[in-house]
Amino acid sequence: QDKKDPSNITNTQRIDAALPTIKYCLDKGCKSVVLCSHLGRPDGSRVEKYSLAPVAKCLEGKLSMPVNFLSDCCGPEVEAACADPAPGSVILLENCRFHVEEEGKGVDQDGNKTKADKGKTAEFRASIAKLADIYCSDAFGTAHR
Repeated sequence: QDKKDPSNITNTQRIDAALPTIKYCLDKGCKSVVLCSHLGRPDGSRVEKYSLAPVAKCLEGKLSMPVNFLSDCCGPEVEAACADPAPGSVILLENCRFHVEEEGKGVDQDGNKTKADKGKTAEFRASIAKLADIYCSDAFGTAHR
């Protein structure tokens, strides 16, 4: 991501690394592929410079197909969009770190440290679990750097 223009992706290495898995899933007949990721450290708040919208545009070009970008990663609207997508769909969820429940802690608008509410964390997890039948963690390059 370009620091001056966050809509410009300067290094596609991690996107490129995910492409074989995405294509494999589609080639093997998955009805859809729902992608969930994070970018930066927004500390549990929506920070537009960390939006994954530019990633969706990049993916569209690399996959040569539309990518349905959702403006959130959980909740009723996201659940509905992922419940019965068109066959062969690729869906990219918005940055999951926009929710304090993703990491369990964050910073509020005044700069104070916060912790995620246990009940809301359970709701967050339950919502994300509804989005797909199979979970595949393809974050090896990120998790083992």
